[in-house]
Amino acid sequence: MGILDSFEKGLERVVNGAFAKTFKSGLQPLEVTAALRRELDTKAAVVSRERILVPNDFTVRLAPADHERMTALGPALIDEFTQLVQQHAAAQHYAFAGGISIVLKRDDSLTDGVVRVDSVNVKGEVSWNPVLDIGGKRYPITKGRTVIGRGSEADITVDDAGTSRKHVEILWDGRRAQVNDLGSTNGSKLNGQAVKKAPLPPDSIIEIGRTRIVFRVLAQASSVDQFADHRIEGRD
Repeated sequence: MGILDSFEKGLERVVNGAFAKTFKSGLQPLEVTAALRRELDTKAAVVSRERILVPNDFTVRLAPADHERMTALGPALIDEFTQLVQQHAAAQHYAFAGGISIVLKRDDSLTDGVVRVDSVNVKGEVSWNPVLDIGGKRYPITKGRTVIGRGSEADITVDDAGTSRKHVEILWDGRRAQVNDLGSTNGSKLNGQAVKKAPLPPDSIIEIGRTRIVFRVLAQASSVDQFADHRIEGRD
C-alpha cells in the first residue's frame, strides 16, 4: 500500500460518521494534502549531498465556507495532515529544521474550492506527540503508562469481549515506546506476531481480541498549542 493510499484511509476515518455529509461538496481534504505535498516538493532545497531541507511551518489558506467545513473536524484533521507531511518527507528523504506546524486560515479573497499554502522554514525544537488510533478515534497518550482493555479501570476502554479487563500497556518515555501484554487471556499481536513485551516503532499495529490499535508519533513544533490558539485562525 502506497503512502497516498494509507493516508486516504486515515482521512476516511476522520471524515466518517457525523461529518460524512460535510465534504459532499466544496474543497476536499485530499486536495489540501495534494497542495501540501506540492509545497514540500516545490520548496525542497539541496543544502548538502546528504540533506534536502523542506519547510516545516505551513499556513493553509481557505475560502470562508471551506474553512468552516475543515475546522469543524477539530484537531484530528490537523493531525492527519501532519502525518502526511511526515510520511511524504520520509519517502523523499527530506529533512526539517524543526517540528511541523500546520495552521488553517480563513482567506476572504479566495473562492470555494481554492486552496493556497504558504510555508517557511522555522528552526526549533521538535515535540514528539504519540497517539493511538482505535476504532476510528484518536487518543493522545502522555509520558508514562497507558493501559488498554475492556475494564473501567483501563486508561482507554475498548468494547471488545475478546479482550481482558487490563489487556496491554503502552509505555512512552518521551522519545521511545514499548508494548507489554498484561497477562491477557487471549494474548496480543504486534504487526501480526504474538507479543509479550517489545519496542513499539511508529506506525506499528497492535491487535487485541478484535480490536486493532495503530501507534503513531507526530513530530510537531514544540511551541504549537494543541489546537485552538495556533492551528486555526480566522480572517486576515
